[in-house]
Amino acid sequence: MPKDRFDTPKKPVALDVTDLSNFAYDMSRCIKCKGCYWVEHTYMPGVRFSTRCPANVWNDFDAYGAFGKCRIGLGVLEGKLQWTPKLLEIIYADPLCGACDVGCKRNLDLEIELILESLRVKAVQDGAGPMPAHKKVADNIASVHNHFGAPAANRKKWITKDIKVAAKADTLYFAGCSASYRNPEIAQATAKILNGSGTPFMMLADEQCCGNMIYSVGMIDQGREIAKTNLEMVRATGAKRLVTACAECYRTWKVDYPKMLDIPTSELGFEVVHLVEYADEALKAGKLKLTKPQDIRMTYHDSCGISRLADPWTPWKGTRGWMGMVEPRLTRRRGTTGLYKQPRDLLGAIPGAQVVEMPRIRENAFCCGAGRGAKVAYPDLADSSAKVRLEEVREVGAEVLVSSCPWCKNNFGQAVRENGDAVKVMDISEVILASMQA
Repeated sequence: MPKDRFDTPKKPVALDVTDLSNFAYDMSRCIKCKGCYWVEHTYMPGVRFSTRCPANVWNDFDAYGAFGKCRIGLGVLEGKLQWTPKLLEIIYADPLCGACDVGCKRNLDLEIELILESLRVKAVQDGAGPMPAHKKVADNIASVHNHFGAPAANRKKWITKDIKVAAKADTLYFAGCSASYRNPEIAQATAKILNGSGTPFMMLADEQCCGNMIYSVGMIDQGREIAKTNLEMVRATGAKRLVTACAECYRTWKVDYPKMLDIPTSELGFEVVHLVEYADEALKAGKLKLTKPQDIRMTYHDSCGISRLADPWTPWKGTRGWMGMVEPRLTRRRGTTGLYKQPRDLLGAIPGAQVVEMPRIRENAFCCGAGRGAKVAYPDLADSSAKVRLEEVREVGAEVLVSSCPWCKNNFGQAVRENGDAVKVMDISEVILASMQA
C-alpha cells in the first residue's frame, strides 16, 4: 500500500549558503523552462530586448545559464564533478544580478540566487575559488581596507572646503571605495545634497571597504569578519541611519551582512538608506528643491543592488516534506520592494527633463555586468553586458543614461567610449545636484 503523503519524512533545511545541500531540492527541481533567461512576453513589446541573463548572453552554452548551473551544482554536491578552470569560469563569470532569481520565482519559486552564491562558497571551501583577480582585491582589502589598494590616507580626499561634515549626527554617510577613490564626483554630490537639504551627517573616522566583493565571490569567513567590524564601528557612533549612494554597498549592508550574521535586516541597529530613498523623501517633504531646468532626454538604469536584490533579509530554517512543502511558512524574496519608484519620481521632478523608459525596466532590467566580482575577473563579460544595455539607450533616443551606482557608471562610461556613442553617463547624485536650488 502506498505510503501516505503525510508520512513522508521531513528534511531539515535552511536558507544558509554555507551548505550547498540546503538547495539540493531547488537544483533538482529546475525544469529548464528558461524563465531565468527570457523576459516573459507579458512584459515585452517584442523579441529584440527579451533576454535577462548577462552571463548566458555572453556565452550561450547552457552551462552559463542558471538552468545549467543547477545541474552543475547537483554534480558538485554529489561528488560527480570536480573543480576545473572551465567549471570555475562558469561559476564566476556571472554578475549575480538576480534576474534569474526573480524570473524563476514567477514560475517555480526556486532559490536560484542563493544556489549561485552557495556554489561560490563551496568552491572556496574546497580550496578551488575564488579567481586570482579576486584574491588580489581581497589582499588589497586586508592590507589597506579598500578595493583598489590605494593608500588608506587618501580615502577622504574628496571632501572639499564647501562640504560640511558633522562631528555627531543621526545620519552617517558611507561613501564606499568607488566614490572615495574613483568617483569623487559622486561622493561630493551626495554630501552636497545632504548639506543642501539641511541634514547634518557624520562619517566613520576610519571608513573601510564594505566587503561586497569578498562575500560575492564566496569568501564568507572573511566577509563575516568585515561585517562584524563595520557594524561595530557604525553602532558605536549611535547613528540611526546609514546613507550610501552605491548600490553595491547598499545591498551589502542591508542584505549580505544580515545573511552572513544570521540576523534579520531589522536587527542591524540602524536603517540602511540609499541616496535615492533619502532624496525622494526630502523632495516630498519640501527640504530638497529641484528648480534648475535640465533640458535633456534621459533614461534610468535600475542598478541591481537597489532593485531586485534589495528585499530585506530574514533568516529561515525549518523542514521540507511532501511535494517540497516547507514549515514554517517561507516568505520569498521576489525583488518587489526594490527602489523603483523613488529615482523615477526624482528625475520626473526636474524641470525640463524628459524621462523615457528602456524596454527592460525595474526587476526585468538588464544588468550592466560589472558587479559582484564579474568585471574584476571577466572584463569581457562586463563589456558585453554594458554594450547590450546601451542598445536600449540608443533605441529610446536618450541623451543621458542615469544610474545609481558607481560600478554601473564606470562600466557604462567605458563602453560608451569604446562604442563612440554620444550618450552621456551620469550618476543620479550628479543629476540631482545639477537641478538643486542654489
